[in-house]
Amino acid sequence: MGCEHTKDIRPGVKPKTEGCEECLKTGGKWVALRVCQTCGHVGCCDSSEGKHARKHFEKTGHPIIKPYEGEDWTWCYIDDKYVD
Repeated sequence: MGCEHTKDIRPGVKPKTEGCEECLKTGGKWVALRVCQTCGHVGCCDSSEGKHARKHFEKTGHPIIKPYEGEDWTWCYIDDKYVD
């Protein structure tokens, strides 16, 4: 289930904030958080109004995310699938 974009994962990347970076600035609310595995940006999921994790991908091209906490999976925006 892997993909070629996992090469963009930086081992040991840490979340930059404790909430969605953009929502924290604007007072927005999120449903769940995603962490960019390239740079540590924290954005809200596609079920959130802002969809800031996806917008971060669209702006930067960083393709791989993981949940901020509570779940253990990896997603590739480019391949639109879960990856190992």
